Order: sequence, then C-alpha cells, then structure tokens
Amino acid sequence: MKNILVTGGAGYIGSHTVKLLEEKGYNVIVLDSLITGNLKSLGEKIKYYHGDIADRSLVLNILKNESIEAVIHFAACSIVSDSIKHPDFYFTENVAKTNRFIASLLMGGVNKVVFSSTAATYGIPQSVPISETALTQPVNPYGVSKLMIEQMLYWMELSYGLKWIALRYFNAAGAMLDGSIGEDHQIETHLIPLVLKTALGQRDVISIFGDDYNTPDGTCIRDYIHVMDLAEAHICALSALEDNNESVIYNVGTGSGYSVQEVINLAREITKIDIKVSITQRRHGDPDQLIAKVDKIKNELGWIPKHSDLDTIISSAWKWHSQNLYGFRR
Repeated sequence: MKNILVTGGAGYIGSHTVKLLEEKGYNVIVLDSLITGNLKSLGEKIKYYHGDIADRSLVLNILKNESIEAVIHFAACSIVSDSIKHPDFYFTENVAKTNRFIASLLMGGVNKVVFSSTAATYGIPQSVPISETALTQPVNPYGVSKLMIEQMLYWMELSYGLKWIALRYFNAAGAMLDGSIGEDHQIETHLIPLVLKTALGQRDVISIFGDDYNTPDGTCIRDYIHVMDLAEAHICALSALEDNNESVIYNVGTGSGYSVQEVINLAREITKIDIKVSITQRRHGDPDQLIAKVDKIKNELGWIPKHSDLDTIISSAWKWHSQNLYGFRR
C-alpha cells in the first residue's frame, strides 16, 4: 500500500505521522478541517484537502481521485474536560461523523483503517500495567466516544468486511527531534507543554492536581510515549493490514511511567529554569497510575519505542517550544 489518506493529518500526532510516512516513501493525502490542526505542520509537498470527514461527496472524490488504499483516522475532538461539558458535541463529532466516514470508505471500496483510539477507554484501571483485555469503563464522554467507535469497527467488519487496527495511546509527548514540528494546541491540556510554557514565562505557575496519590512522591504516574514512536506504531499497523492480519486492538505506551513531579524536576534540569509549582485539588477521575502493558504490539508487530525515555521526550519538546514561542502562529 502506498496511497494513504490521513484524516486529522494537520494535528499534533497526525502531522508527525505524516512526516514519517513521507520519509518511508508513502504517497500521503491529508483531509483536515483545520479546526484544531495547522496547515504549517504539513510542509509544502503534502497533498491536502480541506473539509469534514462527514462530507460524503468530498470523501468519495478523494478516494477515487487519489486511488486511496488505506486510511489512518486521527480526526476527532479530544479534550476530556470539554467532553464533560459538551457530551452531545463529542458524540456527534467523534462517533456520528466517524460512522458516516467509515460508511463512505466502504462505499468507495476502501476497507483498511488504522484508528486513533485512547487509554481513556479503560477509565480507572483495577490494576497496572493495563492490558488490552482489561475492563473498558471510561469515565468521560471522550473515552466513551472512542470506545463506541472501536465497537462500531467490530460490527462494520462482521457486516461489511472492514479490516482495522485500533491503537490505544497512552500519553503522547515530545516533538520531531530536529524541532521542525511539535505540539501546538489552541487549548493546551497536556502536562509537558504546560510545564515548558511555564519555563518560558508564558504561564506563571504549573499546577499539580493533588500530591496525595498512592505513588512514591504522591503525584500521578503516567506512561509517556514519544510522538515519533507513536507515528512508527501507525506504520507498523498499516503493514499488518497490508499483510491481511486480523483486526485487533493494541496499547501504545512504554510499560513504565513517570510522576508529575519527576516530569517537572527533569524539565528544570533540561531548561535550567526554576519552574514554579502550585499544589491544587485533585481532578475528578484521575487514577494514581496509568501504565500500558505493551507485550502484544511488540510481539505481534515488532514495534519497539526508540525515543521514549523522558529525557528525549522533554528535550525534543523544549527544542520545539523554545524556538517556536507561539507555535505555528509565530
């Protein structure tokens, strides 16, 4: 497979995956509404269509004109707190529109999809590390919407022969190692960019939401995966679909975690700036630890994270943020 459609390809994870696909010789076509993505993340060589995944005529035209063979589907709304405030919007944008999009793919003769899912499908885990067979009990509409799409893919396969791989990401972080592109959200909710924006003086303080968790230093522990390792996982998934592997769900993480305090401490070392911290109340639904069990993707796809040590994650993110104070709006 060489002609790949990437929805949401101008977003954070999407744009890094597009870069890696391009490097590996794929012919990449991007469909993005640019509501949260940025065209500057793609460069000049990538063919781009502006529009919505629910626009059936547009999707069918792309499939036909570009001879699309497979799809990586990133396009979604993904802010947890926003999903709690506006669940109806999230079910429309993520679930209803993906349903229409997948139906359009099948109408256009495309039956291979790599789906961007999330560890939020697990909710609060009963034990860690979390395997793909763990209970899925999401605690927010965002996680519910992604789980509903996974279930949709299962039934679309039974009825129409869709072949799919869903990747449940843990905490995506970092940037291209050369600093050319990185994380730039209009509303930033991720820890590492918020810490680095505090180091840059764009925020007065970084908040730690609770320091009384059942962890060694009392702050939450998360499994951070470098965005380029995450991009590589998508390409491994594409290859598996090309080889007619079974439809499947994989965790994408490292199998180990770092606490909020550890992230801040290392950021201080890398930036050489005394980042100010404020301890605030816990957020509802934050578990003590979220750590992936990743034996399955390693054994079945041969995927191994190469850049996901915390030093590389923070250093690459710092290179991007310190050179692009206002992200792609510089």
